[in-house]
Amino acid sequence: QVQLVESGGGLVQAGGSLRLSCAASGSTFSNYVLGWFRQAPGKEREFVASIRRNTDNTYYADSVKGRFTISRDNAKNTVYLQMNSLKPEDTAVYYCAATATFYSGSYYTRLGLYDYWGQGTQVTVSS
Repeated sequence: QVQLVESGGGLVQAGGSLRLSCAASGSTFSNYVLGWFRQAPGKEREFVASIRRNTDNTYYADSVKGRFTISRDNAKNTVYLQMNSLKPEDTAVYYCAATATFYSGSYYTRLGLYDYWGQGTQVTVSS
């Protein structure tokens, strides 16, 4: 099992930046595929980004491509989400998620593929 704890959320003006962190404990971090998801008020949770065990293999939702960067530091058991050029529509609770299961050909965009979730961190972007 793995426990996930997000941090780094907050209030930022449009055009600003934030870096979210997700610290993992309880298992071999490098074995896990990691993802970031978000949920805005009244909306379903949606995929943001994923990163495989090989840190060069990342995937992004179209809405954040070119603005957000997912990365991981296996030595620190931490996954990051660098968010630049933030927009009001990025306002949401952001969750990190993990799975040790390999799905051939998958970009790990579906919620159901993940076994472990953090508690979430609020990101608010003001206009």
